[in-house]
Amino acid sequence: MDKISIIIPCFNEEEALPIYYTEMKKVMDTMKKQTDFELIFVDDGSSDRTYKVMKELHRKDGRCQYLSFSRNFGKEAAIYAGLQNAGGNYAAIMDVDLQDPPSLLPEMYRILKEEPYDSVATRRSTRKGEPKIRSFLSKEFYNVINKISKTEIVSGARDYRLMNRKMVDAVLEMSEYNRFSKGIFGWVGFRTKWLEYENIERSAGETKWNVKKLFIYSLEGITGFSVVPLSIASYMGVLFCGLSFLMIVAIVVRTLIWGDPVAGWPSLVCILFGVGGVQLLCTGILGQYLAKTYLEVKNRPVYLLKDSSKEEQRIMMMPLSQNMRRKSYGKGKEVHSV
Repeated sequence: MDKISIIIPCFNEEEALPIYYTEMKKVMDTMKKQTDFELIFVDDGSSDRTYKVMKELHRKDGRCQYLSFSRNFGKEAAIYAGLQNAGGNYAAIMDVDLQDPPSLLPEMYRILKEEPYDSVATRRSTRKGEPKIRSFLSKEFYNVINKISKTEIVSGARDYRLMNRKMVDAVLEMSEYNRFSKGIFGWVGFRTKWLEYENIERSAGETKWNVKKLFIYSLEGITGFSVVPLSIASYMGVLFCGLSFLMIVAIVVRTLIWGDPVAGWPSLVCILFGVGGVQLLCTGILGQYLAKTYLEVKNRPVYLLKDSSKEEQRIMMMPLSQNMRRKSYGKGKEVHSV
């Protein structure tokens, strides 16, 4: 029988977790004759009871697995960790706030089984209920990145998608530190069918994505999948050289014909400010790429695990004597660290 692994990144989602599990259980029950499931909850360094709720769900339902990071590594790292630990021949990524409707899963699974696709992805047809400024910035981001990148990123695309094992393995080959999943899904290719649905408000809690985080996320996407910004310095250099030449010609002609004196220091200051601003902009763009390269060559892990359900199961299966020794060592280490 097939098995679907569902990766659910979580950051301070203690309120949404039980609601998500209740809704997801209904879908799993309706599909139990077709496929098995495993839910992989990834705690991204939460400061509330998210980790404890995950452990409770694991003890309540063996299909619920969990991974807990040592700190907050970000949603992209959580997606990567979940895919690495997915044991199914299909894998899906979903948000725990139910903005990704579980009710679409049966149709997504049917498409992959009956039609020649490797992935079924989702996109929002509307952004109803979302702040206007956020909707505008998101729309412009997709317009910009699709103009400057060779990798197509569908406007309104969600991380919510169901993939077969071939595509999952291809995504895992992309082991880069600076991750942008929407771009990675597009870069690896494979045949993808898109399903649309209207925007759904969160079931509980508050969004963790503010304008600042979205802006940083956008920069990650642009610098990760396009080198066009690096060309800006060259274009700006040519432009300003041309403008400078035209200004020199204009000053010489005006002086020769009308005898006007050369403009004083205010014009010079304005020009210097303009050129200096462009230089700083180009230096900043170059710095973004250098910073990404610096982080990549350090070869640090994408994430670090503090705990996982597999570790808990391994301890439970230990002989009693080994388990007791492990517990006493752990307590001794904890006291020593204090």
